Amino acid sequence: MINLSPEIVTIIMMGGILLGVMTGFPLALVVGSVGLIVGYFLLGDTVFEIIYSRVYSLTQNYPLLAVPLFVFMGVVLERSGVTDGLFSALYVWLGGLRGGLALSTVIFGTVLAVCLGVVTASVTMLTLIALAPMVKRGYSKSLASGAVCAGGTLGILIPPSVMLVIYGPMAMISVGKLFMAAFMPGFLLSGLYLVYIALRCFFYPDIAPPVPAQERAAPFLTKTRMLAKSLVPPVLLMLAVLGSIFFGIAPPTEAAAVGAFATILLSIGYRRFNWKLLSYTSLETLRVSSFVLLIGCLSFSFVGIFISAGCGEIVESAILSAPFGHWGAFGVVMIIVFILGMFIDWIGIVFIMVPILSPIAPILGFDPLWFAMMIIVNLQTAFMTPPFAVSVFVCRGTAAPELEVTMADIIRGVIPFVALILVGLALCVAFPQIILWLPAMMVK
Repeated sequence: MINLSPEIVTIIMMGGILLGVMTGFPLALVVGSVGLIVGYFLLGDTVFEIIYSRVYSLTQNYPLLAVPLFVFMGVVLERSGVTDGLFSALYVWLGGLRGGLALSTVIFGTVLAVCLGVVTASVTMLTLIALAPMVKRGYSKSLASGAVCAGGTLGILIPPSVMLVIYGPMAMISVGKLFMAAFMPGFLLSGLYLVYIALRCFFYPDIAPPVPAQERAAPFLTKTRMLAKSLVPPVLLMLAVLGSIFFGIAPPTEAAAVGAFATILLSIGYRRFNWKLLSYTSLETLRVSSFVLLIGCLSFSFVGIFISAGCGEIVESAILSAPFGHWGAFGVVMIIVFILGMFIDWIGIVFIMVPILSPIAPILGFDPLWFAMMIIVNLQTAFMTPPFAVSVFVCRGTAAPELEVTMADIIRGVIPFVALILVGLALCVAFPQIILWLPAMMVK
């Protein structure tokens, strides 16, 4: 065994992860290798006991059963097309406004967030359904792609969200309370996006012209019927999943099972359910859940080795020694999360950093639920800040070639929305009840 100071070990382990990820290696392989190699030289054979105990502990974590159930629910809705009619209804209602299609895209993304809970699925659907109509009608490519990425990214914040299901056990916080706490910040960001689009299109009307009247002509009752019918699936899912959690009928894991069953009934009711859908959904659920569990097991093992080497205390003392008291320390945490989001997948950040950062919240005098939600809102930026930027790459990869939407167009488009997320964070700091009010109303 080698004797190294915890400070040096911290630099080696964190630096090893960043270097490995930036050179293109998969996150799971990087985290597992760094933890195993460094742990073996520092702790000897004890490292294998740590890895075994951490992996066993994680796989026995009951709330994580909700992950495959929510993934299943989202994939069924994505592939069945049950929610596709909503964009058509919004198109008819808002198309006549400047920027109406971009507004419809964000609203559609907000509703999808209640149904899917997976960013890649939301951004893919929005790109396929909304991007082409905007670009073909003369919308600025940056505004159109920015609205798609920002609206789709809400899927990981507004419940039911896979991120919240994973975050809860890592921070030892009720997943149900996280679900309720995420609602208001999610709708706040959605509202900020809508205000930004409306104001920008008001001052620069050429970037988002209204849809011609003949393309959206429909009687009032017809438009109302279209909108009401398209809202049935998300409303039913919200009542089935989130209603049962809010009123104390079922915990999140059982509510996820209810949601998965409800999506099957919806797809049957809309005559979209078939063997091909079930087969694809099952395989995709297995793939995504296995991916999450693999990263989770290796990252959780990494954290165990990291803490055993005394590195957790180094990180904690470095944050607590920041200037300007507890707000200075909070600012350091936000900066760390923001920068890591540019290079590491959110799953790795949650599994690696949350067990290290969460114990700091009570020391600083912050409500753990509020502190957790601030990190989660901050992680919204991770999907839109290069070089990682999952939403940006999904949008670029899904966009039809004939639209000629470039990576530069998308990056220019998401920058204002990243700034709006930071504005949302500032509002949650100034008014913490945005996060804490709804959880306090839950039935115990």
